[in-house]
Order: sequence, then C-alpha cells, then structure tokens
Amino acid sequence: MAFTSMHAGLAPAQDRVTLSTNYLQWTDPTVAGTFADFAQQYLPELYEQEVERFGNRTISGFLRMVGAEMPMTSDQVIWSEQNRLHISYDTVTEAAGTFTVNLAGLGVTDHAIRTGNTIVAFNPVTGVTLKGLVTSVPLATTFTAACYTAAGWAGLGVGNLRIFVYGSDFGKGTFGMQGGVEPNFTQFSNKPTIIKDQYQVNGSDTAQIGWVEVATEDGTSGFLWYMKAESETRLRYEDYLEMVCVEGELAAAGSDVAGLAATQTSYGTEGMFAALQARGNVYSGFAGAAAPGAGALGDFDQILQQLDKQGAIEENMLFLDRATALDFDDMIGAQAGGGYAAASSVSYGLFDNSDQMALNFGFSGFRRGSYDFYKTDWKYLNDASTRGMVDNIKGVLVPAGTSTVYDQMLGTNIRRPILHTRYRASETEDRRMKSWITGSVGGVYTDDLDAMRVHYLSERCLCVQAANNFVLFTD
Repeated sequence: MAFTSMHAGLAPAQDRVTLSTNYLQWTDPTVAGTFADFAQQYLPELYEQEVERFGNRTISGFLRMVGAEMPMTSDQVIWSEQNRLHISYDTVTEAAGTFTVNLAGLGVTDHAIRTGNTIVAFNPVTGVTLKGLVTSVPLATTFTAACYTAAGWAGLGVGNLRIFVYGSDFGKGTFGMQGGVEPNFTQFSNKPTIIKDQYQVNGSDTAQIGWVEVATEDGTSGFLWYMKAESETRLRYEDYLEMVCVEGELAAAGSDVAGLAATQTSYGTEGMFAALQARGNVYSGFAGAAAPGAGALGDFDQILQQLDKQGAIEENMLFLDRATALDFDDMIGAQAGGGYAAASSVSYGLFDNSDQMALNFGFSGFRRGSYDFYKTDWKYLNDASTRGMVDNIKGVLVPAGTSTVYDQMLGTNIRRPILHTRYRASETEDRRMKSWITGSVGGVYTDDLDAMRVHYLSERCLCVQAANNFVLFTD
C-alpha cells in the first residue's frame, strides 16, 4: 500500500504584501451564497486563532545539542590534526628484497622506516603475512629487508603490499638506531560566510488590524499581521544559521561561483555534509528492515570495525531520519528472541512477562562492542520542505569527543567539542547574530522611507575536527 494523496503544504506562505490568502474575506465571490454581503443577518463562526497544522516548523537545534559557539577575529580558522603514531604504508611493492614505498599524496618526500626496524608485510590479495628486518635504506623511497622465514619474500607474492613497523632488532655491541622520525600533522581550514536577510513592511500596514490572531513558535501573538511576518522571517533566518553550517559548500576552482570574483568576494563555506564527504566515513545502503536481524547487524558491525580503525571514541550520537531510525529499532528489536511479534519474544522479560502491557518498539540508546550509541530523530532530515524533500542523506553519527586548543579570545587552553561553530566577533563588533531596524516606522527614524526594515546578519562557519570519527549515512 502507498499514499495516494499527500498534502505537504510546500507552497510559500509568506508575502511582502497583504493578499487574499493572508486574511479572511467577508465576501467570497468564488462560492455562491457564501459571505454574500453585509446585509446577511447571520455572522459566520470565526476562529480567531491560526491552526498550527505543521506543529513546530523550526528545524534548528542540532548544533546546539552537539556543539558549541566560539568567537573568532579572522577571515579564516585553521586547525591542525595529529597523524597516526605508528609507521605504516599501504602502497608498497617488493622485488628481490627491495621495497619501494609510494609516497604520492602523503605530503612527504621520504619514508620513515630506518635500518634495524622490524616490519610486517601483508599482501591483501593472497592473504600472506611475512616479517622481516630492515637492513639498509638506500633511497628516500626504498629500503631493503631480510625475511625471517627460510622461504624468503617469494611467498609474499606481487602487488600492492601493506607494511608497518612493529619494533627493532639489534645485535650485541652495535651502535644505536640511526636517524630520527619527525612527526608531522595535517592542517585544515574553513572560512566564515556572511548570512543576511531582511523584512520590510510599509507604515500603513503596521496600523492595520487583521481578523486572525497570529501565533508563532517564538510566542509572538496579536492581530497585527506584520508581527507574524517579521517573527517568521526571524525564525526562518535562525534556521538558516544552522542550515548553512550543515549544507555549506566551498566554491571549487573553476566553478561558476568562483568566477564571480568581480562582483562577489565570498566563496562559500565548508558545511558538515561537505566535510564528511571529503574527510569522514560515508556509509550507503544500511540494510535495516530490508534485511532484518543479522543483515542489519552485520552492516552496523562494519561501521564499528571502521570506528576501531579511527579514534575509537566510546560515546556517539546518531541523528537519523525517520526511515533509518526505524531501521535501527528493527535491528535492535530483532535481537530479542526473534523480534517483537508473538508471545515467544524474550522482550516480555522487560515487561514482567506480561503480554497485556504495551511494548516499546523504539530504542533511544544501545551498546554494541565497546561503544555506546544514543539515537534520536533529526527533524531537518524529515521536514518536507528541507532535506525530507531530497531524501538522500539518511543520518549522521557524531562522536561525543572534545579537543584541547588555545583560544585567542580567552587567552588560555580550553576544551571544545569536536563539532563547533565559530563566529566573527571583537571588542567592538559581535556578528554572531545582529539585527537592527531602519526606516521611519515603529519608533525608529533613520531615513524618510515610509516603512520599517528589519535587517539580520551573521558571519560564521563550522569546524568539523577529527572528521574521520564521523559517519554519514546515505541512500
């Protein structure tokens, strides 16, 4: 079965002028005999308050739950992330005991393997693993090694090998290790983008009383329609502040946006989705209800294995759309004696073995392996006028981790969430969320325009640090 009619209400409900769709009409020429004229002796039953048919329409709040906001004073924020501690290479070839390391894309000119190191060599095609002792390092990209087994390196096979150092092996009365390993780091950056909006109403409409008592999510109420319009403009703008940090995109070299240099100096900002697609883990096609039980759990175990290879942060948050959240519920429920159905389910043990009590088919948290997961719906992915319309992002796994950095504004080292927002601010200017009024209406007199203009501005960006610990779920 499927829906045959769905009223998502995607038509814009805001206009800069008062139209027939914005207020109740006493006369309605489209319906014969209805609201004919003022001579009609019976007044209609009028509901003064609006019906909130879409509930709370705001979709922000994600970043407030998982991150923090910090001031910054520059056009760019730069941070450095540690590289791995141990020495390993995954694109190595071997010929007659000489190993050649492919350093392309690593940002270095020579490898860090030294004479005397002991190594593990693995061929992912044949599955053969051998160990050896490095005997010399003739070039910056090569080294020679003797195998510990009698058969030598011949059994390793050809192809791209994976090598890592596990120690060293020296004889009696020999000199120590020659040379040292200098650590390096990987640097990332982002730039803030300026987000603007405006609402304008003429002076006459500010004095016009409507028939409908307006109400908005921020508590605005009354019979003045412009109050609703201004309030919704602000609510929509506050949502944009989060959506830009989630959806933001940096202009690529050669793109049309980058070609606007003559008229526009902003080139976007890197949002969370773009950062995870570039530096994080992207998992597509989570099994869920399509393969309940072991299938879905097997998919999830693949994710755990990937987390083990990264930072292995114990606590994580899952922000999911409705379909994926139900997939996770089905996956967890399927482990309880074959699922929810039938009296044979061991889930009854959670309810005093009573089949008369309501079962809870949803799970807000669970533990698998050495990880704790807390699951919640992300309204942004479900809303029919935002990501719920596109429906190709299914959710995100966010680690509950922190990093220690030096904060220039505070002048000290502080711990901040891995995911956090930076906004421009100084002693004289705070651009976190600015709003001001111009015109000659509403008690503000800045020019001779017979209108009130409400302006909004913010300059901010998102820092996605340690993106290798995040997981982005796609379709």
